[in-house]
Amino acid sequence: MESLKRIRKKSGKSQEEIAQILNITQGAYSSWETGRTQIDINGLKALSKIFDVSIDELLGNKLINTFAIKAQKLPLLGEIAAGESIVMNEDESYVDAENGFKADFCTSVKGNSMINAGIHDGDFVFIREQPDVNNGEIAAVAINDEATLKRVFKYPTHIVLQSENPKFQPILVFANDGKISVF
Repeated sequence: MESLKRIRKKSGKSQEEIAQILNITQGAYSSWETGRTQIDINGLKALSKIFDVSIDELLGNKLINTFAIKAQKLPLLGEIAAGESIVMNEDESYVDAENGFKADFCTSVKGNSMINAGIHDGDFVFIREQPDVNNGEIAAVAINDEATLKRVFKYPTHIVLQSENPKFQPILVFANDGKISVF
């Protein structure tokens, strides 16, 4: 693979150095450069990191009309329930999103109460903090320290948190039920 050899030489590293980093023999690495052996996806990913180039560049693929996407990092705040309420835990993870994407954080969904809105177990939802939510909007709602993802309907005496799955009953929240935050 001529592109791999060119990229390695440009980095100033020898075949032996790269083989040591990858914990393989120099002969195995050499066979990648000559094309005698195909590189598996894990090898391509490792080489991509070592040389700080894309896999396409390693493979010699020429990309036309490409441009860099400017990204922002959004905090990944654990999981949010789409079913029974759960405690949202903040961890140290981040998710990349395109610059200008209007969200303050992201969380993964646990449960299937929102499947008819196209939100499934394991999906990521991006959430923008705001002082209020309009009737009928889907929002992350925190009651005390537990959070859930539901469609919100506000009434003078209570709030209804409606699932998008008929298997789940609505949740009624009255003002005296605790501290309520809607995102």
